[in-house]
Amino acid sequence: MMKPQKYYIETYGCQMNEADSEIVAGMLERATYQATREPEEADIILVNTCSVRQGADNRALSRLSQFKSLKKNNPNLLLGMIGCVAQRDRGKIIEERPFIDFVLGPDAYRRIPEIVANKKRQVIDVQLSRTEVYDGLMPFRNSVVNAWISIMRGCNKFCSYCIVPYTRGRERSRSVASIVEEINAAIAEGYQEITLLGQNVNSYRYNDIRFHDLLKIIAEIKGVRRIRFTSPHPEDVNTEMLEVMRDYDNICKHIHLPLQSGSTKVLADMNRSYSKERYLEFVDNIRHILPGCGITTDIIVGFPGETEADFQETLCVMDKVVFDNAYMFKYSPRPYTAAAKMKDDVPEAEKAERLNQVIAKQKIHTKQRNRSLIGTVQSVLIDGHSKKNPNEKIGRTDSNKLVILKEDHADIGDFIDILITGTAGVSLFGKINKP
Repeated sequence: MMKPQKYYIETYGCQMNEADSEIVAGMLERATYQATREPEEADIILVNTCSVRQGADNRALSRLSQFKSLKKNNPNLLLGMIGCVAQRDRGKIIEERPFIDFVLGPDAYRRIPEIVANKKRQVIDVQLSRTEVYDGLMPFRNSVVNAWISIMRGCNKFCSYCIVPYTRGRERSRSVASIVEEINAAIAEGYQEITLLGQNVNSYRYNDIRFHDLLKIIAEIKGVRRIRFTSPHPEDVNTEMLEVMRDYDNICKHIHLPLQSGSTKVLADMNRSYSKERYLEFVDNIRHILPGCGITTDIIVGFPGETEADFQETLCVMDKVVFDNAYMFKYSPRPYTAAAKMKDDVPEAEKAERLNQVIAKQKIHTKQRNRSLIGTVQSVLIDGHSKKNPNEKIGRTDSNKLVILKEDHADIGDFIDILITGTAGVSLFGKINKP
């Protein structure tokens, strides 16, 4: 009997890349390949790359070079680079790294079973599609509790710093029927939480169905315990969406609302389509319709032309909103974007100092928001073990706050009412609430 072929996938970047890797894994599983956690055992290695941040970009390319040595022991090993860096750098990748066998952009994954079955090499396919949404392909999931469900692909916003429209193409949305089919399959497999994904998830539109309509349809599917979504664009966080979130208990009360900058001038340079004042109106509308909703954000410091006064406006907005948490970055130019043509005129030392200030302020705000929950009872979905102490369980509240449970009377996948007793860093501590 022939030894089964094994595959190994390493993923960098956002949740969309994680979902894409699960789609690819599903195709390989159906083609009778088996997953392995050890690249040394693999007959096929895929590195799914992200080009949004320089750090993820560098790590993925470095990892590919490390895998080169495995070919000495296994000349039949196929090494493929997929994802956004593959789309961006195209033929340059194989020119500079001839040990890589194939390079596929995010719209070419359906070719993978054929490529690996025929041991094809020197394959480059980075053709962007106006229609590919991977309908009909069921993923092979890694999570135990949460199922990523990609509802749309691509982006039409063209923020000046962002490469996504160039690596993932224009927006196109999946059919409602295919989304519902995948969700029903995930529920049948025992998944408790559904997370809807899209580059601008709330700009979803299929025929006359808008994002808030889709949310309602999904919330009414039997067996859906929790629904999350990421990542929305502030301009599309409309009242209809917020009212649907209010009306359905199984839609989590958490919104990731990327700010990027608190300066209206910088926002205009970023092509973000809203002002500081308009952003604060979005926040007010969320808090009016969804009191207690968790609000998290993204912030970039050191964008071209950002003055000290502009940066102070970002700190001012942070103080006004008091975000629950934030992803914070120094600006780095991304090839092919409009911002890459601007003068990167904020010194690196100044970027680092501004980032430190933003991080310090956010720590204060996160602690403030978390302390307000001490003494409350939160419904928590247990989704794993603590990395620091495997005897402790961890889970998330409806508003997406991490809770550490020291008691061991809980199983992964359980919903448990937990009394919040303390906080440290971004985490809450609690114990099972006993009436």
